[in-house]
Amino acid sequence: MKKTLVLGASNNPTRYSFAAVRRLKQMGIEVVPISNKKGEVEGIPILNGKPEVENIHTVTLYLNPQRQEEYYDYILSLKPDRIIFNPGTENPILMKKAKEAGIEPIIGCSLVMMATGEF
Repeated sequence: MKKTLVLGASNNPTRYSFAAVRRLKQMGIEVVPISNKKGEVEGIPILNGKPEVENIHTVTLYLNPQRQEEYYDYILSLKPDRIIFNPGTENPILMKKAKEAGIEPIIGCSLVMMATGEF
């Protein structure tokens, strides 16, 4: 499956990142939520900092471009197949770095992609 890292995860049920973690779990996709805040989503602990994780297929972003900067090297070091830039996270600098590293940048909405079978 497409092990997915959700960067900017939230334990607030009104946030899209919460819905993404929940939906990924429902789909049976291994999900790694990361945030600067502690918490959990559906029993999955939200990790803090830049934890070592392996075999990440997809990174889906829920951080604005300015907050993404400190994660550039971390995201690229994960060597995902793709990075999904959800609405409001579009970032030409990270998209260019991703392309140069052989990572596919996708401008889209993870929740819509999951609902339509495109994920």
